[in-house]
Amino acid sequence: MGTALPWWLKFLDQTSKIVSTLTAAAILYTRSAGVVYFVTGAVLCAALAKSVKKAIRQERPLKDSARKVSYGMPSSHASTCTFFATYITMACLQLPVHSTLPASFMFAPVLILPWLFMIVMSRVWLGHHTWPQVSAGTALGACCASFWFKLWVDDAAGVKTTARQVEAMVRSWLEQY
Repeated sequence: MGTALPWWLKFLDQTSKIVSTLTAAAILYTRSAGVVYFVTGAVLCAALAKSVKKAIRQERPLKDSARKVSYGMPSSHASTCTFFATYITMACLQLPVHSTLPASFMFAPVLILPWLFMIVMSRVWLGHHTWPQVSAGTALGACCASFWFKLWVDDAAGVKTTARQVEAMVRSWLEQY
């Protein structure tokens, strides 16, 4: 954009780096198979959004005559951030807090949901997407998170059971060293 951005908009524009760093820290800190499963779902959601983008091929809005290289529909930022916010909110409401996290983590949605709202809004404010593009991305992220969470909670495919066995094996291995 031609004018200087306010600090908070610059911060929101760096969401992918911030979320990636926090996610890596969460995986290393908790060593939880559930967190790895959650992150896998977020990555798959982002890949789905990018695939849909390539199929739809809708242009991004033009700002300062700078054309983005990729397409805009749906917003993969909106879909991935919505996946994070939706999954974490459902987990906080329906699952016990992981033993490595403080009990106050159950209040994470109080911070995550407003951050999601600001990120989605910033995609339009920064000229990266249109309202329909971020709306489609938000809907895609919520659907993906709901599906992925249901797979974990229902454990019909044995995903949670297998993940917990792997987590126990890793914990046992780490305790030896």
